[in-house]
Amino acid sequence: MERPLACWQGEERFAGNVLPSLTIILKTGGCRHNRCRMCSYRFERYSGEIPLTGLLLSQLEWVVHHHPLADVAIVKLYTSGSFFDPDEVPDDVVKEAARLLKGKLVIAETRPEFVDPVRIEEFISHIDTGDHPTPLYIAMGLETTSDPIREKSIDKGFSFSDFLIAVDNARKGGAGVKAYLLHKPLFLTESEALLDMDQSIREIAGVADIISMNPCTVQKHTELEYYWKRGAYRPPYLWSVLAALLSAPVQVSCDPVGGGRARGPHNCGTCDYEIVRAIREYNLTADRGVLQEIFEKGCECREEWESVLLLEKPYCMPLTR
Repeated sequence: MERPLACWQGEERFAGNVLPSLTIILKTGGCRHNRCRMCSYRFERYSGEIPLTGLLLSQLEWVVHHHPLADVAIVKLYTSGSFFDPDEVPDDVVKEAARLLKGKLVIAETRPEFVDPVRIEEFISHIDTGDHPTPLYIAMGLETTSDPIREKSIDKGFSFSDFLIAVDNARKGGAGVKAYLLHKPLFLTESEALLDMDQSIREIAGVADIISMNPCTVQKHTELEYYWKRGAYRPPYLWSVLAALLSAPVQVSCDPVGGGRARGPHNCGTCDYEIVRAIREYNLTADRGVLQEIFEKGCECREEWESVLLLEKPYCMPLTR
């Protein structure tokens, strides 16, 4: 059996309940866009002329063999690019995934241009058992509501208006919408990144059903890593992550991947673990008091963060590592 890029069980808060979840990242022929400055999934793909369908079906078989689906309520489907891109994930694979996931609440990630109401409706018809009012959520990496930042700092290849069209198409097909936002992409100061995140959350709070904030992590062999190795980029402070979550007008989930490490969102090393733990607890409880308590507790490095917010200038090198 072919093994997926990654697959793990966990817990997810949904509609006020904490439910067992399964995350699946399928290895495919790769993202058709393949240009985002911070993404390393472009290197995690099958190359050459290969029978994609068989390889992907084998990965689904591996998932079922190693993670009994009866044990999970939510399944999150990711690929090297877009689950609903027919060139990346052939129709036979999509149909088999729908058959296997019948009765589950499914969150599937795709780029906006592949949100086709007809295909969405068909997928839902295969997974819907009436157990969930909305059995499918289309997840899209919007990253920011700022078109200039998305174009220049990320090279995402679509506009905010494209995202809104995809939202409309998802709803026409009967699906909900999850939006991913990227905290501190390349070329932004700490202050600019925090302001952008605050604005982005507020602007999509009434558009997306679920919002997830991803603090930027430096992945290997990316353009982002090129700048990071030369001291021209620093991942966001965990203080900024806390500030964004606390100021959000709605519940925003956040998984600080690499939190406390040089490549991930980090502070000084002394307070990092405690903050990451608080954020992950908040994801499951939605209790902002957990975040407020750790934010007010502070640390010696909080003064450094506040100075960086005040003094770091656009188009310059970051002040700290």
